[in-house]
Amino acid sequence: MKARKLFVLITLLLVCGGFIGCGAVSSVIENVSGLIGLSRTGTIIANSAWIRSSYAVVAADLLEVKRGTTLDLLEETDFEKVHWFRVRAHDEDKTEGWVEAQNIITSDILDKSKKLAEADKDLPAQATGQLHAASNLRLSPEKRDDNLLFKLENDATFEITDWIYVPKMQDASDTDDAAYKSEQKQTKKTRSAEIEAAKENNEPDKLDEKYDIWYKVRLEPFVSPAPAGWLFGRQIELQVPSDIVFYQSNTKKFVTWQRLDNAEASDKFSSKNAVRVTKPGSWVILSRNNQVKAIDGVEPDFDAIMVLDYDKYNEEHYPAYKSGEVWGVIPLTVEGSGDNKVFTVKLRNNLNEQMEEKRFVVFKDKNRLKITLPENMSDYDKPPKPER
Repeated sequence: MKARKLFVLITLLLVCGGFIGCGAVSSVIENVSGLIGLSRTGTIIANSAWIRSSYAVVAADLLEVKRGTTLDLLEETDFEKVHWFRVRAHDEDKTEGWVEAQNIITSDILDKSKKLAEADKDLPAQATGQLHAASNLRLSPEKRDDNLLFKLENDATFEITDWIYVPKMQDASDTDDAAYKSEQKQTKKTRSAEIEAAKENNEPDKLDEKYDIWYKVRLEPFVSPAPAGWLFGRQIELQVPSDIVFYQSNTKKFVTWQRLDNAEASDKFSSKNAVRVTKPGSWVILSRNNQVKAIDGVEPDFDAIMVLDYDKYNEEHYPAYKSGEVWGVIPLTVEGSGDNKVFTVKLRNNLNEQMEEKRFVVFKDKNRLKITLPENMSDYDKPPKPER
């Protein structure tokens, strides 16, 4: 296909060259190459960047370009260990110059991020988070040179759609802000010695000592033109809404939450102070403790369900429902309108050892929130025996 396109371009150039001057031929090259898809483009990922007259230190600033701006990529080079693109802007002057590569995401890489986002486009956000240090946004939950999208800046905010637990590597870095090659000197052995020592003392394995967590995130355009990717969990702080954060304990951390009442228009998320400010209301919350509970090598996403209702007269929350210990996986979805809602999760049936989708019906009765549980809920409340 590309060969056919190239043949068409060459043919047009030969034909045009016999009738028009060099300047016109240059214009034909630009227009035709764009038409048949031979040009390469990139998008600015930094908040702003300058197109410069050259990649020298004393180069002039020609044009400032903002995040999301698309540029034609004409060539690339390395200068003093810095990678640069020569670009053409789409302004009236079609400004040409040089931009540091770290400020640009190429169209082929951007397309891969868009495919990740497309897979989760119908899923509700399971949580929100914020980076407390600059971190690499990746195409998969692992540190590799070939899956890097770009480095996301500190304080960036995002929605979380999924996560995965990955066996922790001994002496692995607590950050993911450098190239993988700089970390290859580290050994790739899991912390088996620590785990075995804990077993000898009859201590339960701890989740955060055995695993690292990676989050799949969804990004707003004002944060990043790349809409989705994976982030290393050690650099993320979950932003539990201020309405419910005080009901979280040190032994049970909230991992997912959804409102059961209608969210107020005044709700907001501040990227500066990392607090989701909400009017008090009703919530379904999934949480889990720090104990390893793997079955067939897979950890549950949550091990408890809680429904909190808000008493407007006493101005306080109360637990409308608390499950026993369960073994469940996300996504958590909420459907319905008004005071009648249904939330759905997948739970492991401890009798037949199968994962089953369970629906919880929520409704108001005399201003109190009531929950109709799935049939045979006791089959799911019994804690399964974890792997040791």
